[in-house]
Amino acid sequence: MDRLKNKVCVVTGGALGIGRSACRLLAQEGATVALTDVLETEGRRAAEQIAESGGTARFWRMDVAVETEVAKVLGEIARTFGKIDVLVNNAGISGVDKPTHEITEHEWDRVMTVNVKGPFYCTKHVIPYMQRAGGGSIINLSSIYGIVGGGDLPPYHASKGAVRLMTKNDALLYAADNIRVNSIHPAFIWTPMVEKYAADRGDVESMRAQIESLHPLGRIGEPDDVGWGIVYLASDESRFVTGSELVIDGGYTAR
Repeated sequence: MDRLKNKVCVVTGGALGIGRSACRLLAQEGATVALTDVLETEGRRAAEQIAESGGTARFWRMDVAVETEVAKVLGEIARTFGKIDVLVNNAGISGVDKPTHEITEHEWDRVMTVNVKGPFYCTKHVIPYMQRAGGGSIINLSSIYGIVGGGDLPPYHASKGAVRLMTKNDALLYAADNIRVNSIHPAFIWTPMVEKYAADRGDVESMRAQIESLHPLGRIGEPDDVGWGIVYLASDESRFVTGSELVIDGGYTAR
């Protein structure tokens, strides 16, 4: 219950799916959680549920694609809680599923703005608070599709590959400040994003069965499967881990 006692954790995209799981589990382990998202109703409710369960959480509306908003909200969080120890760059979108030669500039840029500029803005503006605190942990949500190709979603693949290398470079840049930077690479996790992915391709249940068959463990992941990985990287248990890739994929990339 106290793996994260006295730590202040910021989670982007915390209203649903992996982000919501991360917020709940971080709070369960004693962290003070700043839950951020553009989905205000869902985000406020998620923070309320954590409080109802005895945890400490507060919601802030924040669009990671707008740098001025990121700087403002992170400043408010630091002033409210006194510091920031952990940043979970979870907010992301899947984007269009078209062959590369059919994708418009706007469609490409939209994914890059959220999935790549978002973590950049958040990291840029959280670093001074972590330096002031004497260290911290930044956890970037990439994907198995930041490691291998899937033959679909070109902007998504490119964005998650960028996040993977941003992670390693920032790990080197900030190691002297005792700031650790790691990436997590989930396979298919049953979230609203993946459910929509399945619905766009046909019957949801039949598509879920097909997706499950891609994983050697024979099932699709659940948000908590990734949430516990986030807890580990946020905690001092991972104090000697930086620049690493935590792959949580049911064996997907072992083929």
